[in-house]
Amino acid sequence: MSPFSEPHPTNGSGGFPIEVSIPSDVRLIEGVVGMVARHCAERDLPPRACNLTVPVALTEALSNAILYGNREDVSKSVTLRATLTEVHLVLEVADEGVGFDIDACTVDPTSPAQLDREDGRGLYLMRTLMDRVERYTDGGNVVRLTLFRQ
Repeated sequence: MSPFSEPHPTNGSGGFPIEVSIPSDVRLIEGVVGMVARHCAERDLPPRACNLTVPVALTEALSNAILYGNREDVSKSVTLRATLTEVHLVLEVADEGVGFDIDACTVDPTSPAQLDREDGRGLYLMRTLMDRVERYTDGGNVVRLTLFRQ
């Protein structure tokens, strides 16, 4: 059993905007992703986005923040900020890491040199599934995922 309670959205109509901070513990990813997916479904984001696109991309962003950004240090936090409008869904995942070069860290896992690797697919998946993936700093490292409504 997780030592931490399931995260909850802070306020907003239909559950958005959402801002959740969790310790750097991979066991908490599923709860955060499930909460966002449920709120997306309640706000009529297409089922494919709610059941596949958002869960996979957000899981990868949160796991990267915990594993690589904060190096699984549970004294450090990962924060998710999510907004959903009539135009798009924006997910921002912030960690306390030093940052990275998003282009240099994105590898094509289908290339022969990458086929046997067990890691290194997160950014590729995020970039494949989402309409825009950006990284910036605001005192920590932030990955912003944007998915436009069709």
